[in-house]
Amino acid sequence: MGEESSIEVLVVEDEAAIRTGLCDVLAYNGYAPEGVERGDDGLEVALEGRHALLLLDVMLPGKDGFTVCEAVRAALPTLPILMLTARGSEDDVLRGFRAGADDYVTKPFSVAELVARVEALLRRSGALAAQTARTAVFDFGGWSVDPGERVARREDAECRLSRREIDVLSLLGEAKGRIVSRRSLLCDVWGYPDPDRVETRTVDMHIAKLRKKLDHRVDSLIETIRGEGYRYSG
Repeated sequence: MGEESSIEVLVVEDEAAIRTGLCDVLAYNGYAPEGVERGDDGLEVALEGRHALLLLDVMLPGKDGFTVCEAVRAALPTLPILMLTARGSEDDVLRGFRAGADDYVTKPFSVAELVARVEALLRRSGALAAQTARTAVFDFGGWSVDPGERVARREDAECRLSRREIDVLSLLGEAKGRIVSRRSLLCDVWGYPDPDRVETRTVDMHIAKLRKKLDHRVDSLIETIRGEGYRYSG
């Protein structure tokens, strides 16, 4: 949200399903991803210098990942680059490192491994240290939400929450009784500079998980306003 410095990650991957999946995983874990299909377009976007990390596939149309990596490394020597490919031979791994990659993940990979490697590179670069956490406890539908502990409590239950889930609850709570659009959530919670261009189901995923965690009556806490967004009535 506004008090946080969103960490932007550029994902350059030509397979649409994989690109969308990577963006959803990154968004769910608190980052602001931007997906690009072609290597030449990815290079152009990367050179804008807006992103804290580049997640780069090797087999790309326009320019291959090795070429993109070399050009980005020459222009942005401190930008963390994580290469992603189906190739796993030692020669390809060495070529990736020679091109300037900081780390290399081979498909298929686990989500936990990818997130851990992303976090390690961002920690090393200092990007994670720039984030600030919301700490004030607030009420949401009878739950006491503690951002510091990332937990929601009431008399008969307790559940763990992700940082983004807490931010969604906070924004809905601040707008109590008013509709919050999906666009506003992508902009204010995830930090997307142009949410209209984003293809991601991450908002829907977060709302669905929050409903399961906080209220078994499905829509009583977070109401869906079809075609407009979501509303918390308290």
